Amino acid sequence: MSLRIAIVGYGKMGQMVAHLARQHDCEVVRVVRSEENLDGQALTREAMNGADVAIEFTTPGAAIVNVKSMIQAEIPVVTGTTGWFTKLPEIRELATANGASVVWGPNFSLGLHHFRKLVAEAARRFANEDGYGAWGWELHHAAKRDSPSGTLLALAEDMARSGYQRPVSLSANRAGVAPGTHEIGFDSTEDTIKIRHEARSREGFARGALRAARWLAGKKGFFEFGEIADELP
Repeated sequence: MSLRIAIVGYGKMGQMVAHLARQHDCEVVRVVRSEENLDGQALTREAMNGADVAIEFTTPGAAIVNVKSMIQAEIPVVTGTTGWFTKLPEIRELATANGASVVWGPNFSLGLHHFRKLVAEAARRFANEDGYGAWGWELHHAAKRDSPSGTLLALAEDMARSGYQRPVSLSANRAGVAPGTHEIGFDSTEDTIKIRHEARSREGFARGALRAARWLAGKKGFFEFGEIADELP
């Protein structure tokens, strides 16, 4: 059965979601552009035209208002906007109180999800090898606003949870139109190990968001993309 979706934000990511929607048996029934959505005013149940799930890619400031508005309007939402995650405890509390349906994530690429697992395993193995220092580096397009990105911060958190407690030096570059490159490395006097993920286009992020929307339909809860990625249809 086709999933009815609304797209909130119609920049490059929103347009890619719309372009790929039918390949994932999704029907776009509403597109909400930023100029009509000041302070989330367009995000009402009635205005969603019967959408089962909304997919949100906007800007950090707008995303906080958008997600809050959709939680309060009981609109299930998949949000791929980054740069607002310091507000996660507040949003999680609101979602729990309202019995909402939310999937959020620093990155919706399935390849990046598996890359995170590889990084976590590498960090576990090097955790007790004191001769190895670690770094994380990324390159994104010039228009990306958050630096370092939510993805790079999540990778560093994955390493810490895996037992790597030494400092991880993080750096970020913003230039050109690169959709996203992330590299984690370990260095010693004997050798250097590098693990890298390079996105070729935004298509992988859009497909992940569409698959997450299909997974979310009919479910309640506040989920991080990495928690559900292995279950996606």
